[in-house]
Amino acid sequence: MADNNALLQSFDTPFGVPPFSQILLEHYKPGIEKLIEKSRSEIKAIAEAEDTPDFENTIVALERGGRDLDQAAEIFFNLNSAETSDKMQALANELSPLLTEFGNEIMQNAKLFERVKIVYDSKSTLNLDQEDQMLLRKTYLGFVRSGANLNEADKKKYRELSNSLAMASLKFGENVLAETNSYELILENEADLAGLPEGAIDAAALAAEEKGHKGMWLFTLQAPSFLPFMEYAENRGLREKMYRAYMSKAFKGDDLDNQQIVKEIIKLRYEIAELLGYNTYADYVLEERMAEKPKKVLDFLNDLLEKALPKAKKEVEELKDYVKQLGDDIELERWDWAFYSQKLKNEKYQLDDEMLRPYFRMEKAVEGIFQVAKKLYGLSFKKNDEIPVYHKDVQAYEVEDQSGKHIAIFYADFFPRPGKRGGAWMTSYRGQWKNETDQRPIVSIVCNFTPPTESKPSLLTYNEVETLFHEFGHALHGMLANGKYNSLSGTSVYWDFVELPSQILENWLMEKECLDLFAMHYETGESIPENLIQKIKASSNYHEAYQTVRQISFGLMDIAWHSLTHDDIAVSDVAAFEQEAMKKTELFNPIPGVCMSTQFSHIFQGGYAAGYYSYKWAEVLDADAFSVFKERGLFDKATADSFKENILSKGGSEHPMELYKRFRGQEPTVDALLERSGLR
Repeated sequence: MADNNALLQSFDTPFGVPPFSQILLEHYKPGIEKLIEKSRSEIKAIAEAEDTPDFENTIVALERGGRDLDQAAEIFFNLNSAETSDKMQALANELSPLLTEFGNEIMQNAKLFERVKIVYDSKSTLNLDQEDQMLLRKTYLGFVRSGANLNEADKKKYRELSNSLAMASLKFGENVLAETNSYELILENEADLAGLPEGAIDAAALAAEEKGHKGMWLFTLQAPSFLPFMEYAENRGLREKMYRAYMSKAFKGDDLDNQQIVKEIIKLRYEIAELLGYNTYADYVLEERMAEKPKKVLDFLNDLLEKALPKAKKEVEELKDYVKQLGDDIELERWDWAFYSQKLKNEKYQLDDEMLRPYFRMEKAVEGIFQVAKKLYGLSFKKNDEIPVYHKDVQAYEVEDQSGKHIAIFYADFFPRPGKRGGAWMTSYRGQWKNETDQRPIVSIVCNFTPPTESKPSLLTYNEVETLFHEFGHALHGMLANGKYNSLSGTSVYWDFVELPSQILENWLMEKECLDLFAMHYETGESIPENLIQKIKASSNYHEAYQTVRQISFGLMDIAWHSLTHDDIAVSDVAAFEQEAMKKTELFNPIPGVCMSTQFSHIFQGGYAAGYYSYKWAEVLDADAFSVFKERGLFDKATADSFKENILSKGGSEHPMELYKRFRGQEPTVDALLERSGLR
């Protein structure tokens, strides 16, 4: 197998990208097992070396080891999110514990840790630069936080707990994906389509035909299908049906139910934290975050809630009054919010998603984001069909700087499909580092945008374009990385800092100077009219308080789950716990039979456990940082250069607050966010 296993060969491809078509499913397990053995030999050589431990032969050697294994694992798990199958998911259940166990084996290697500790203890004598110091600190803490200081019995327990946690998180995600893919609302009566935009109807007809229901309309829980339905469908009963289906994912008491898995994940995380000497899992996580302590997170969220909740309540009351004015004799429920909110927005500002869609053809929006990157950072994106991709919908680009130097490879994957999990994310297939050469990154963004139909190209909502800008901001963080060490490069930063590059880029989308680059009518070529841009700006704070409270509610629920201690870890009712955690943010009556926790992939599968607050935390940073661009010019070169130099290129090479102050000249204040959000 080794002779023809693509994972074990040098990648003979443009820029050394993964040769996706050559990597077969049966290559992964033997390939990864072989690469684990190779990495194990590298670790053994470092741990058992007879020379005196120093920064180069121990810390840097560790940093440079295992890169082939890391890349193979990245390829597999990236594809397991973007292009999975039943067989791939079954394989993930074999590979995940294998890799977790090997990671624990490294971190609990006593001889290796002894060498690391010798170097760490002598750090004041080593004359290291800032980046070297950060690598040393992160390496040492990585061992300590993975149980290196535990006795042998507790090390064994740590390994068992972390293995179980990896498997539980994997199963959680599989269940959510299966639930999302399995739900179908098939409509036979054209009257049930009342209110829906033409594009949504065309897409539903195409989806139905593909599933063998020609002449009918099929709606799913994928965002491009679900969201327009909730915003425009006049049939209230069907909106309720869709809402309940969406909000009861993995919460039905069947074999895809995640309630027990949620409890298991929370219990395992607590037991890991307790074993390592922390009061709660939140304490463990936040030690390596800007926020530092759970109390600081709660103070931050509660302070923001105090400012947003009164206005949010007024927004809800205003919408209830509007429903009465329309003569609709109903009590406003959650499945009504998007529908009536959209109607009122249209009435107030003469603006809705369907008015903007014609100006946001996906291909033009992508061209636009490339132009923004060029004007800010001098980057050029060249589509290259010779670069292998993992699905026909994926596009690959060479990225060059203004001098023509190669910077990165960029993959773009935009449309939903059964093998792709929901949402949008940025990831990488190879990081950036420097040794003899500057190894450049391979970066990808994966989204679920409105696909084209037989009659129309892909026309995006404003929110979808905002998502494009957001994920591209993450991608820039990866592409512009310029550090010595992969583990400190690109998006390898404190989790509550990682959203700054993504969220700040969303601000450009509201500015005429940016929109004029790409927002053109897909049929006439006419630029987006000034009056529509003004309406976008005027409506930008529409129901902002409501959305802020919603985000805070998720942050509070996340912290509540991860602040449980030994006395209260045995939660009996997941939905009841969730409701209690979110109680002070509630703007509607609770609905039986629905649950957010069982589908909250960000915290139970992704990396946002005890960190969901970071979206709002980063909003403070991005509003404060963007105020500099507003003051000096949207594409001011000196400001862009400073942001690139001090934020985007530095990754996690220094403490994020130091990097931020170097760009901004001071610590951030909440003033710009409150002003932008209309909360002051």
